Amino acid sequence: MSKKQIPVFIVGGGLTGLSAALCLANQNISYLLIERHAGTSIHPRANGMNVRTMEIFRELDIEKEIRAAGEVLGKSNGAIEVKVLAEADLNGLKRIAPNGHPLKTLIGEQVKNISPVTGCACSQDQSEPVLLKKAQQLGGDIRFYTELIAFEQTTAGIQAVIRDRKTGQTETLYAEYMIAADGAKSQVRQALGIEFTEGGSFGHHINIYFQADLRELVEGNEFILCNITNPEAPGVLLSVNNKDRWCFHVVYHPEKGESVDDFPQDRCIDLIRKAIGLANLDVVILSLLPWEAASRLADLYQVGSVFLAGDAAHVMPPKGAYGANTGIQDVHNLAWKLAAVLRDGANPDLLTTYEQERKPVAQFAANQSVLNLANGEGRVHPLIPAIGYSYQSDAIVSEENIEIRLDELRLDGVPGKRAPHVWCSYRGRRISTIDLLGKNFVLFTGDKGEEWLHAASDISIRLEIPIQAYQISAYGELADIDNNWNEAYGIRSEGAVLIRPDGFVAWRTNGRMENKAEMLAEVFQQILCHRKPT
Repeated sequence: MSKKQIPVFIVGGGLTGLSAALCLANQNISYLLIERHAGTSIHPRANGMNVRTMEIFRELDIEKEIRAAGEVLGKSNGAIEVKVLAEADLNGLKRIAPNGHPLKTLIGEQVKNISPVTGCACSQDQSEPVLLKKAQQLGGDIRFYTELIAFEQTTAGIQAVIRDRKTGQTETLYAEYMIAADGAKSQVRQALGIEFTEGGSFGHHINIYFQADLRELVEGNEFILCNITNPEAPGVLLSVNNKDRWCFHVVYHPEKGESVDDFPQDRCIDLIRKAIGLANLDVVILSLLPWEAASRLADLYQVGSVFLAGDAAHVMPPKGAYGANTGIQDVHNLAWKLAAVLRDGANPDLLTTYEQERKPVAQFAANQSVLNLANGEGRVHPLIPAIGYSYQSDAIVSEENIEIRLDELRLDGVPGKRAPHVWCSYRGRRISTIDLLGKNFVLFTGDKGEEWLHAASDISIRLEIPIQAYQISAYGELADIDNNWNEAYGIRSEGAVLIRPDGFVAWRTNGRMENKAEMLAEVFQQILCHRKPT
């Protein structure tokens, strides 16, 4: 039985697990990822990538590939409701966003003002291969059709036994840390004895993935989803490619003894024909997937050297499309912290801030999803759970007398929020401040902040931590194109803002202090958890 030692062991090769692999690779941290299935998802599940997730994919250099993979859904527009599809005048129907908000709140100037990207529709069966291909190109150790047999925590980290499901061969490996991205029924979470706090179940569904040519019905009036109200076949029809691939979600009742076996092909075809309104429609059933619309949150995100992420840590109804996005953003938060501990000498206490920061975000998103499901819309702007949330933890130097409001979308440079997007000119090209983030700590200062540049260089050498420092001015190397950087970040020309590798503001100052290097040193002492905040 061979042995292998690695920094990070990832269990699960779905969107969250593959994103973890890419985020770790971006931090130059080696990993081993296993996935019990033979390949990526064959089922088009999560299909909405929100603006923050697309920023992360931009950072990981796969934004263009994700958009290309989702191009077949590029014309999809909003949600509609009909009795049967074939009898409806799609051109005259009111369209709303799938989460119940008017479409105008999700597109247009507001998104352009806060990010260099927009969200993207791309189904999971299309997006996962993009992530996998990129991870393989970067040399990642990824093994599909491999399962976790057992694991235990030791003083050195994790000892795990895995098995190749094709050959039956087992292997023992040793890892310093483990990320459990193995889904809502997480084997790892159950083994750790972590409970799911129930937020409510809102029904069980069968997702019928089928092939049928509906182009003549929808061409020119493509939709994201269509609520079918026909009493003989009620359900929700989702487009996969706006041509011949579709998903039809129907309710079933396991509490009454129903199961997937009660949906044989003949019944599924009959339901689809009645929902579409064409009795002779040629339908091929591709697969069935049972799922539950529920809200659940793991009581703990970390036990020792093991971290839960994605559906292993939180489950939420699909209304709002926050589930997969929250998982991707989980591991983006965790990856730089693991790198800081493994590579940069950060105190392992930094890893406890993963739960401090991400658990409230998941709870907030789940609550909004439940409200979307119950009331047709959430209580806050739909972009707030996607990108407008705020962190409060030991890895943030919070400011006094700052009210964190969740009823309005404000990315204003306050520590704990995602750093504001400002267009700049850098080395002859137009970039966003967001494009300078992702690998290392970044310090921005204004046109009178030269001393901060020297301080950042000093601390980078002293602490052996990569820090990129930029002076933003009207005519410098990093030029403020619209002359709004100071206002966007809430500081004066001599001020400074420190941004973490995950793009969130860690600290900012407007003070004219004498010893800027010592100030930065103290800030890093807190952010890297070498001392508790005062």
